[in-house]
Amino acid sequence: MIEPRVALVTCAELPDLDPDERLLFEPLAAHGIRAEAAVWNDPAVDWAAYDLVVLRSVWDYPARRKEFIEWAASVPRLANPASIVTWNTDKTYLRDLTRAGLPVVETMWLEPDSTVTLPTSGLHVVKPAVSAGSLDTERYDLASPEQRALAAGHATSLLADGRTVMVQPYLEAVDTVGETALVYFDGVFSHAVRKGAMLDGTAEVVGDLYRSEQIEAREPSAAEFAVAARVLTEIPVGPLLYARVDLIPGADGTPTLLELELTEPSLFLAHADGAADRLADAIVAALHP
Repeated sequence: MIEPRVALVTCAELPDLDPDERLLFEPLAAHGIRAEAAVWNDPAVDWAAYDLVVLRSVWDYPARRKEFIEWAASVPRLANPASIVTWNTDKTYLRDLTRAGLPVVETMWLEPDSTVTLPTSGLHVVKPAVSAGSLDTERYDLASPEQRALAAGHATSLLADGRTVMVQPYLEAVDTVGETALVYFDGVFSHAVRKGAMLDGTAEVVGDLYRSEQIEAREPSAAEFAVAARVLTEIPVGPLLYARVDLIPGADGTPTLLELELTEPSLFLAHADGAADRLADAIVAALHP
């Protein structure tokens, strides 16, 4: 029997994958599957030679999104599929989810040809619509003239680069309750983690692929499960190999959607017993639909 081949796709900065992703090798091998790390923009890779190509630590795509989505469209057997990659790598997808009536964090959108206008008070987050790992993202107190000037400068710089800018209220529950990331494989809940606050308001420039995170296992509440279930029903294609729903309590305590991660999210396999095995099982199922 020919051994199935699966590519676990990464970026040139992480040619051997993020450590969390490497946990997949053993359970896939136990299924008789040959898994290999492959850099998405390496011209030497023959993507058609793989039985399945699984997007993982491709965290350099924001600077070259057009190239990345064109590459995704060229891969014969991609998980998650190219249509989802195109939709989900630009956070304007949140507009679709808002229109669907989901509790999405309130967002002011600034387009490259627009004038920077900001709220006059309160903690707010300024970030680009195309980003990963919380890069180019910062928190500002807009009641402070100094912080307001920094926020305006940040937004102006992003707009000058031709990037759409998002301005969102800072959900302060992230500092206490934290963010809940619910992870699903093949449409079935696998596990969840608590993510601590990452934005400290210093406007620090981060040179890595992502900001470091404080992660621990978490059991979601019934309300969080309910919101996540509603979110998953609005995905244009499904069920997907993997999905991550990131929620933070709003001012009234209602779980509020921060992001729906369908392209290259960290899946925190090391933080839940059996998570790598469950993802490996989902990959096996995708190989034998």
